[in-house]
Amino acid sequence: MANLADEYGTDVEIYVKALTTTIHADTPTGAPAKLHDLLEQLGLERQEVRTAGPVYIWHVAPEHLGVDEQRRLATRAIPALLLAGYEVSCAGEVFDEPAYQQAVREIRTGKPNPAAQHPAPAASPSHPAPSRRTP
Repeated sequence: MANLADEYGTDVEIYVKALTTTIHADTPTGAPAKLHDLLEQLGLERQEVRTAGPVYIWHVAPEHLGVDEQRRLATRAIPALLLAGYEVSCAGEVFDEPAYQQAVREIRTGKPNPAAQHPAPAASPSHPAPSRRTP
């Protein structure tokens, strides 16, 4: 199984899986449980495949949401992940600038992220790294 977080050396890689419309959030092999928990708190759904070797874990935007809402949910997770100290890369076809800016404003003012069960503390996160791939 391909894992873009392992390939690129990031903590979270957010992208649309090839030949699908599914938004994935890959984490490195052996990522800490607190990272997986945070992704779930931010509204992403955990997926897992157990093999005789490693356990593969990734997160996806909920399928019951429309495409635009999935993009907003994934993008709104980025400021909280950055604030928690994680290195995040988001593909351009997923990133939604207005959703990102709104999430940043909510963190700064202490308003909870509607997708999150536990909002992150106030701070000023930076923009995510630009996508390394083209659509």
